[in-house]
Amino acid sequence: MKKLVLLLAAPAMLFIASCGGSKTEEATASLPGMMETTITVNGNQLSIMVPDSTKGKLEVVEQSWGATEIKVGKEFQISVSEGEGDVALTKSDIAGNDVNKFKRFVKDEPTLVFWESEITEPEFHFYTIVKAGTASYIVEDIKGEIFNEKGAQTMIDAAKTLKAKEGAKPSA
Repeated sequence: MKKLVLLLAAPAMLFIASCGGSKTEEATASLPGMMETTITVNGNQLSIMVPDSTKGKLEVVEQSWGATEIKVGKEFQISVSEGEGDVALTKSDIAGNDVNKFKRFVKDEPTLVFWESEITEPEFHFYTIVKAGTASYIVEDIKGEIFNEKGAQTMIDAAKTLKAKEGAKPSA
């Protein structure tokens, strides 16, 4: 009888344990190969998903102009800064760039521009505005490296996970 109870209880316990996952665990599961990290932008503590250590060394640098740059290897490099952002102005800048020639918009949404351009070879960039807590943040790729479409999409997916840390200092 004890063996029967144990046999029936084990699957029930596994089911209950699997249902109680946290939001962080759910976010990690939905973005395989990613881990959560905490950053500070303009004094505000935020969390964001970034590639895990198998993709490279995590570097987080708070810049003097207020942006926080997050790099994991050469294929994940984003800048996060507090601000309302301006997608229309960014699109105008993209179109007016005589060096990095605009090719096409991959996504053109009210808070996200994801585009392909080219100097000597195709490269992909993005600019998005993310609301985290009571503040808005501009998240974009760091210019310099050449990102492919998949790499830029990974950075966009990470940007969408930006959240204010509970109990963190509110934006002034």
